[in-house]
Amino acid sequence: MSTDIHLRPAVLAVREQLAQGREGLRRDHEAGASGSDVCTGLTDLYDAAVMRLYQDAVVALGAAVETEVALVAHGGYGRREVAPFSDVDLMLLFRPAAALRAAELARQLSRDICDAQLKLGFSLRTTHDACGLARQDATVFSSLAESRLLAGNTRMFQNFTTRLRRGTRRRWRALAKAIIESRYAERHQYGETVYLLEPNVKRSLGCLRDIQLVRWLGFARHGIAELEGLRQQRALTDVDHHRLTRASEYLLRLRNDLHFHAGKCQDLLTRHEQIRLTALYRYEGRSGILPAERFMRDFFERTGDVRYISSHFVAGMQARSGLTALLAPLFSRSVDGDFRIGPVHISATRRGLAAVCGDLAEVLRLMELASSRDRRIDHATWEAIRDAMARRPRDDLSLDATQRFLSLLSEPGHLADLLRRLHQLRALEQIVPALQHARCLVQFTDYHKYTVDEHTIRSVECATEFQTDPRPIGDAYRTLRDKRLLHLALLLHDLGKGYSDDHCTVGALIAVGTAKRLDLSEHETDVLKFLVSKHLFMQHTAFRQDLGDESVAVRLAVDVGSPEILQMLFVMSCADLAAVGPGVLNDWKLDLLTELYFRTRRHLTGDDRPGTLEQEHHHRRQALRELVEVPKRDAWWERQIDALPTSYLAHVPGDRMLDALRRLRDLPPCGAAAWAHYAPELKVSVYWVGAHESLRPGAFHQLAGTLTANGLQILSAETHSLADGLVLDRFHVEDADYAGQPPAERLNEVCRALVGSLTVDALKTPSFRRLWTTRAGTRAAGLELLPTRVLFDDATSDRFTIITIFAYDRRGLLYAIGHSLFELGVVVHLAKIATYLDQVVDVFYVTDSRGRKLHDEQRQAEIRRRLTERISAVEP
Repeated sequence: MSTDIHLRPAVLAVREQLAQGREGLRRDHEAGASGSDVCTGLTDLYDAAVMRLYQDAVVALGAAVETEVALVAHGGYGRREVAPFSDVDLMLLFRPAAALRAAELARQLSRDICDAQLKLGFSLRTTHDACGLARQDATVFSSLAESRLLAGNTRMFQNFTTRLRRGTRRRWRALAKAIIESRYAERHQYGETVYLLEPNVKRSLGCLRDIQLVRWLGFARHGIAELEGLRQQRALTDVDHHRLTRASEYLLRLRNDLHFHAGKCQDLLTRHEQIRLTALYRYEGRSGILPAERFMRDFFERTGDVRYISSHFVAGMQARSGLTALLAPLFSRSVDGDFRIGPVHISATRRGLAAVCGDLAEVLRLMELASSRDRRIDHATWEAIRDAMARRPRDDLSLDATQRFLSLLSEPGHLADLLRRLHQLRALEQIVPALQHARCLVQFTDYHKYTVDEHTIRSVECATEFQTDPRPIGDAYRTLRDKRLLHLALLLHDLGKGYSDDHCTVGALIAVGTAKRLDLSEHETDVLKFLVSKHLFMQHTAFRQDLGDESVAVRLAVDVGSPEILQMLFVMSCADLAAVGPGVLNDWKLDLLTELYFRTRRHLTGDDRPGTLEQEHHHRRQALRELVEVPKRDAWWERQIDALPTSYLAHVPGDRMLDALRRLRDLPPCGAAAWAHYAPELKVSVYWVGAHESLRPGAFHQLAGTLTANGLQILSAETHSLADGLVLDRFHVEDADYAGQPPAERLNEVCRALVGSLTVDALKTPSFRRLWTTRAGTRAAGLELLPTRVLFDDATSDRFTIITIFAYDRRGLLYAIGHSLFELGVVVHLAKIATYLDQVVDVFYVTDSRGRKLHDEQRQAEIRRRLTERISAVEP
């Protein structure tokens, strides 16, 4: 308030005028005003405010200055699409001779506008400079392309727009290329797909920026930025103009609502906002589909239209050169009288159009031709097919259509792109009807980043990308004899979502129905059903069970029954994870899945004869013994090597294991030791902690808390009792503070903290970093739609009870769980942590303090209650 008394009365009056005007427009918005009406009202409000401050500045400097300058609104402000808290972009054009007076005017005007609490973007330029910058910089050009005179010298402004148009028309191709590249870079930052679950309504694919892209390219080519003008110029069809106008109204209103509700610039449609808007727009749920999922389905339908229209417009700009247009009729050729293939496009003739609109086989044929010849489908042909497919009844597939589709599935080449284009045409759901239900379907959990239909097609894409992967996953994909079933299973695997029953159960029914529709054999039907219904089987096994227990691989082998099916399930599991979101299939998870694959495969191929694993473990123990120097090899070494768990024998190199045992040998009775190394093949740091059991009973939670407090994400944790009361723990972690290998100082710092947590700070509760996240307030507002679950399994392991916990991730979660288990007298022997975006699945192999399994149901119920309460109390 103290700063306000130094502001001029005119500035304070404008500030009050803006606040009252914005509040009035907020009420209009809440009463149902359209997006464009509110934006226009805001523009008028800002115009009045800017003009009042401008006139004050002109009076102060002398009225003559107004003949030497032109005040220009540009960008969103120029096209009158101002959101409640978006920027005000202004340019002050001036004559070179009036540079000093213009600079003084600019200083006072920009200061007053900022004092009035408008977010200002301001530039001071001559006409020559402005046009020159526009030619050189796509961002400057796109903003100045939509300029509007507010005040000053009209002739100067007209001269500027004339020169800008003239210069643009001369070099429109280079400008268009720069604009498109700039937009592609922005898309890469904000999402390459329409179907992001938390889109940015301004910048994400298919949103406002792509409508603006059409306007900017229209100005570059035709000198016209308005959609109506482009329609009159026949650069836009009537249908495309209608769809873009409708989408613009929808997105502008949505953006206005986000701004008004946040009280600031807010363009991200978060989960919290989706729930709020769902209630505001009175969406209702249906069986298996939440109201918010219906709201987002409508959102994606509209933005999908924008994505297609803008991409078609871009393709037309890229292909449209005088030479291409002139030579296209000469260099196009006919294919059986049905299609014409030109230098850029493939189109249907009148006869061919009738065929593709009525016959799926012909649509698939057209797709094959377009893919093999690397041509885009002509816009008119595309629209005709899309409209026909939307109206077409879903009848039985012809033999030709079935064979063409199965042939398409067998080739990795451009498969994902073809499936995506068929889906956009609504032809794919004619072949796989369940895709209609999955179209634009949002699952309101944080497991997935994309809609269900986009995820399934991406999973096919991820599988085909394994073709060039040099690792075992690539070998598994390349050597599959029949990739059709794998690709089809991936396309179907999540289509059971959005129903009240479990999606794997529904998916199995969809698989059987699809197999019948495609006339698959009984064996192929059985395999397809198994792959779809069990697509989570390997993931759950690898991430939640002890792979050192050979019975785990044996049970999986029995369930799968065939090396080829196991191979498909392995590839499917990896592709499914990779398609969840960027970085979800990390090296750690891939390594676990690969290990499970090879362990299980040995049982299915007959390579694992009785005694082989026992002999392998025996040989590894013997190799360790031989590494110990003979004079030092005593009974202590024998006891420790015999007590080593199989997971250490199988996965820790002999020299590293020997180093760990040496450190344990040197421990004093009340001492602890910690050491670490970086595993580049897994891109993780590995921390080891050795101590005596008597030093700190139940130390697991202290160690987990210390690692988390130091900013480390725990991927896996093991704690094993050795001989002579020694305990050896191992943690695999990711260090978010470092992109690659952490420096030695970092590893040593964490090791000191681990030792301190067991000795000096043994009773101290760790404090966890507060990390900034856009999701921080989201779950607190009621987004935790999936409740915390605590499950007990006494059947899988002979020695341990397995506790599986499903919860939303948050800092200190593992510490809270471990500490609660310690207080309950539960001993953790092995922990596995799997993270899926914002959700985690923590699995603990536990016993009671006497080493017994937790059989008692009342005891399990009490543990479940305490864990659920403790997890709920952890701050997000």
